[in-house]
Amino acid sequence: MDVNAGETLALVGPSGSGKSSLLMLMGGLERATTGQVSALGQDLGKLGEDALARLRRGNMGVVFQSFHLIPTLTALENVAVPLELAGVADAMDRAAEQLKAVGLAARAKHYPSQMSGGEQQRVALARATAPRPRLILADEPTGNLDSATGAAIIDLLFDLSAQHGATLVLVTHDAALSARCDRTVALQDGRIA
Repeated sequence: MDVNAGETLALVGPSGSGKSSLLMLMGGLERATTGQVSALGQDLGKLGEDALARLRRGNMGVVFQSFHLIPTLTALENVAVPLELAGVADAMDRAAEQLKAVGLAARAKHYPSQMSGGEQQRVALARATAPRPRLILADEPTGNLDSATGAAIIDLLFDLSAQHGATLVLVTHDAALSARCDRTVALQDGRIA
């Protein structure tokens, strides 16, 4: 399977079909036992953990279904983490700008436990897109949200992807969401259907 630069791609299929596993392979967060996975011109199987981390740090944003925010950091600090790790001089300013872009400027000093699920997901989205990655991977980004909040998150995800010309690959069970993508790939029992 090939994914073109700037493309929006939906991965669909029943639970257990391998959608999330494929997404994690694409991001180098899991290792392939057979075959080859290349992302952003790199053979991920040939990279060590440090090299994979460097590749992700500067080029990939991952939006997890369960947010994975650091509970002891504020929203602003959570968004700034990947920027600081990348050595961005104005990390806090860029994090504040990204929080504003997702409508959470007023919640910058709040901790994850002080925010709703939708707000936490927007912080996770801001964190994933703040470094302006070339590849955004989103695993059921609306799975834990009500329909109105989910629709707002998806609009933000597509807008942020388009603003930076990023490739967007997302896992979804939502037919309306997959219809918004340039292309849909269906998986069944670990294979492309």
